[in-house]
Amino acid sequence: MLEELKHYVWKANLDLQANGLVVGTSGNVSARDVDSGLVVIKPSGVSFNELTADDMSVVDLHGAVVEGPYKPSVDTASHVYVYRHRDDIHGVVHTHSPYATTFAMRGEEIPVFTTTHAALFGAPIPVSDYAVIGEEEIGKEIVAHVGDSTAVLIKSHGVFTIGSDAQRALRSAQYTEECAEVAHLAMLRGEIEPLDDETIAASRSWYLKDYGQVPIGSGS
Repeated sequence: MLEELKHYVWKANLDLQANGLVVGTSGNVSARDVDSGLVVIKPSGVSFNELTADDMSVVDLHGAVVEGPYKPSVDTASHVYVYRHRDDIHGVVHTHSPYATTFAMRGEEIPVFTTTHAALFGAPIPVSDYAVIGEEEIGKEIVAHVGDSTAVLIKSHGVFTIGSDAQRALRSAQYTEECAEVAHLAMLRGEIEPLDDETIAASRSWYLKDYGQVPIGSGS
């Protein structure tokens, strides 16, 4: 079942490793099927190099396994909690990408130091309270703290990103790490002021209005 979505989620999980966002077997991507509401997610503890599309776990919105040869990710309860409470979200990504995780370890948000950060996120990337791994607690922290952003740092743990599909959530994870890396390196050289609210708002508005392609014949 959901063969196309399983292939899509499998490829997205491989992209985590290809982009240097995970090591070992940590991290995961999930996607929710629009029609059935079922969720496809990476299985727990299986090496990215050994994964196939058929290995993906299919679960319902309460985490019960519907199909798959392996136990689903230990983060499944958190993923499905987000899906149950955010109808607009159809992709969730979790990483322990190093620079962003250093902010999570310190319980600090990532300030807006660049126009790239301003355009993509429109605000500091928030940090949650501490939550226990393996149950719904992390999902609750995501929903409580992510707000209008697409990324949130889980204190002492790592990064969760969300999107209207898994590719958008993956892209958010990539840029969360980039923003964290340049912020960390700049802060090593001394005190630095975040961008002001007006500049952040202007960058975000430009990005939402003008960035990317418009279909030919759309009139825009």
